[in-house]
Amino acid sequence: MPENENENVRGDGDPPPYRHDGADHRIHQVNARTLRAVAHPLRLRLLNALREFGPATASRLGERLGESSGATSYHLRQMAEAGLVEDAPELGKGRERWWRSVHDGSMFESSDFRRHADPQVRGAIDFVLHETATSHAEELNTWLGTVGDWPEEWQRSWDMSDFKLRLTPELALELSRKVHELMESYRGAVPEDTEGSAVVRTHLHLFPRRSE
Repeated sequence: MPENENENVRGDGDPPPYRHDGADHRIHQVNARTLRAVAHPLRLRLLNALREFGPATASRLGERLGESSGATSYHLRQMAEAGLVEDAPELGKGRERWWRSVHDGSMFESSDFRRHADPQVRGAIDFVLHETATSHAEELNTWLGTVGDWPEEWQRSWDMSDFKLRLTPELALELSRKVHELMESYRGAVPEDTEGSAVVRTHLHLFPRRSE
């Protein structure tokens, strides 16, 4: 998304201390309107594709995602009405219409929407959260299926770990904040044209489990 940044989903707690705005990294604070606008599997995929791979036409997006240009064009227009994507007229030739994401990523407090008075909003947040979880699993499985295609340096550099800790809600929030701060400290550390570099996807899952 130029650099791929999926939804940053949080529970309750104070706003995160890491950078989430500015011209160099535009993060959208999701509201009920934009949440409803992306609560569709193809729209989420379109938005992620524009953010990761940059501007594209509806036809090119259709080819990438295995969808018809009519379907991608319709959903792009719907997201444009919500302010999530926009025209990129400087890229078009003739009647060709290019689209780009308005933001680099999205952030929202999931609990705000789970308590929302509108049942459609509550349904939308459940859909987006489950689609995000599915996307994470698909990305990891894709990596496991293609790891042998990458240089030896990358085959030694990846990680798939899980940890079990006993924490209070306050310490869990503190841990999440510290991990986000650490991730932000690496943002922009490597220029895009650095030889041997790649976009690295990192998933953070932190949630309680019953002991019995």
